[in-house]
Amino acid sequence: MNQNVTVYTSVLCPVCGMVKTFLDSLDITYKEVAVDLNPVERIKLVGKTKKLTVPQTNINGKWISGFNPEKMLDALNSGLGNNGM
Repeated sequence: MNQNVTVYTSVLCPVCGMVKTFLDSLDITYKEVAVDLNPVERIKLVGKTKKLTVPQTNINGKWISGFNPEKMLDALNSGLGNNGM
């Protein structure tokens, strides 16, 4: 399964942990970007999502705010047949 997944997190965010645990349970490899430790990435994230909150998850080009397993699964499944586009 070739997925492109990035999770934008904060060190003290319990919901961020839920997203990572969910992805781990599905054996999905993801890149984690801790925006509280990287202010440049935080500015980029706000520019892309227009949101100040984490977690923000990008799955195959689709943005998902917070912990929303249904939307995450939909984005993962839609990336299987069309390379995420």
